[in-house]
Amino acid sequence: MSTVAAGEAASDPVLHPLIQRLLAEFRYVNASVESFASIVDAPGHVLLFFTEDPARYRETLDLAVILPELERAFAGRFKAAVILPEAARALAPRYGFRRWPAFVMLRDGQYVGAIDGVRDWDAYVTEVARLLAAEPTRPPSIGIAVKAAGEGDAPACA
Repeated sequence: MSTVAAGEAASDPVLHPLIQRLLAEFRYVNASVESFASIVDAPGHVLLFFTEDPARYRETLDLAVILPELERAFAGRFKAAVILPEAARALAPRYGFRRWPAFVMLRDGQYVGAIDGVRDWDAYVTEVARLLAAEPTRPPSIGIAVKAAGEGDAPACA
């Protein structure tokens, strides 16, 4: 998928109009796999919107409406970036959220927290305020158990 600069609508004909609106009208950056590091490593807070195919995850469209409202409620406190489905699937394992779609907050490129799925407006406001005040932390794992070599009763793979 090609990178779309801030303010440019993606040329993907299946991109839903609400997602196109985020890129064109609100001028949010489209964070591709290739541009991701340069976007998230910038100083300050960034709220990443991990989108998914709205036909599979209808809540994606809800979050597409909520994102500009959050930006308005927290004017100037964070930058927003949209990650389209293909790139979102590739980048999501870094952050260990459990439900799609999701917002992930970073500060100076470091993980602060995630808000996954749809919630009540008050929950978003409370959680974004908490994330803006929080210190960076290690992202949660994606739930795969890891054992050191020699641990446990099972023999090692040959």
